[in-house]
Amino acid sequence: MSLDVDIDHARGEFRLSARFVSQPGVTALFGRSGSGKTTLVDIVGGLIKPDRGRIAVDGETLVDTERGVFVPKHRRRIGYIFQDSRLFPHLSVRQNLLYGRWFSRGNGGAAGDFGSVVELLGIGHLLERRPDSLSGGEKQRVAIGRALLAHPRLLLMDEPLASLDEQRRAEILPYVERLRDVAGVPILYVSHSVTEVARLATTIVLLTEGRVAAVGPVLDILPLADAGDGGSVLDAVVARHDETFQLTTLSSRAGELQVPRLRAAVGAPVRAYIRARDVMLSLQPPQEISALNVLAAKVAEISPSGAQADVRLDCGGAPLVARLTAKSVQRLALAPGRLVYAVIKSVSFERN
Repeated sequence: MSLDVDIDHARGEFRLSARFVSQPGVTALFGRSGSGKTTLVDIVGGLIKPDRGRIAVDGETLVDTERGVFVPKHRRRIGYIFQDSRLFPHLSVRQNLLYGRWFSRGNGGAAGDFGSVVELLGIGHLLERRPDSLSGGEKQRVAIGRALLAHPRLLLMDEPLASLDEQRRAEILPYVERLRDVAGVPILYVSHSVTEVARLATTIVLLTEGRVAAVGPVLDILPLADAGDGGSVLDAVVARHDETFQLTTLSSRAGELQVPRLRAAVGAPVRAYIRARDVMLSLQPPQEISALNVLAAKVAEISPSGAQADVRLDCGGAPLVARLTAKSVQRLALAPGRLVYAVIKSVSFERN
């Protein structure tokens, strides 16, 4: 599935200008509040007609303002999942799901099968309950199931976890991963959470003040997207678990990282996101420190910015960035080629 977007639209004084092509998987629309993410999703979903432009899914034109083409939302076969589940309160979970299947109008496929969707989302035990008896995470899983049973060719997810607490987010994220990996339905996912994007996305479209600032793979774009802190993404696998101290060891090209116990099997791929501000540098192997993660590295580049500097490191071929004060760079006499030790204070670990 490919999604081809080239649109311009104005809402009051705000102007949205977006051009990108996304490929199969999860395409994350990432940016600060007010950057145009929801407006763009509403345009793709047919809730807003753009002032100018073209949108095509798998080569089929949904919008072409020059030719006067505007396929109405109910004919686009696009599922939309909002921040709130929007389930029908008077219907059971089963009836809510069957309402979604009614829209499929006979379309087959794994995503359109009631039993497989119920199993995929782990909601079989909820079928006879009403929405008001469900947790926030359970409601969102039912909402996803209803959207899948309409047999969409594209899912739009507008910050579906924003209204959930940390525990409920942790509950539902594995099911979104299953959508990506098992259901085969491409997803346009709106978020301003770095950790959500690191965990779920295949491609990132970075929006800044209504414009696409960058498009590309997660490993390339996520450090740019986290503009406030900057950071690095390391691909890793689960090497082992330490049940005594409730830790998991990740193996990466940069070396081993210890993180709080993950619910992931040994050998499972993960992404470790390390913010630049959470990396300290030492010229000698640190002794008797509380930080669990220390990686040997070589300074690759130093980018000064006022009173701070981003020090780019090469850790066994894997990139890592440390944000230091200019005074620290001078005091340590850092320069390209110098060997250092990166002391990592915190790691955001996400299932790949």
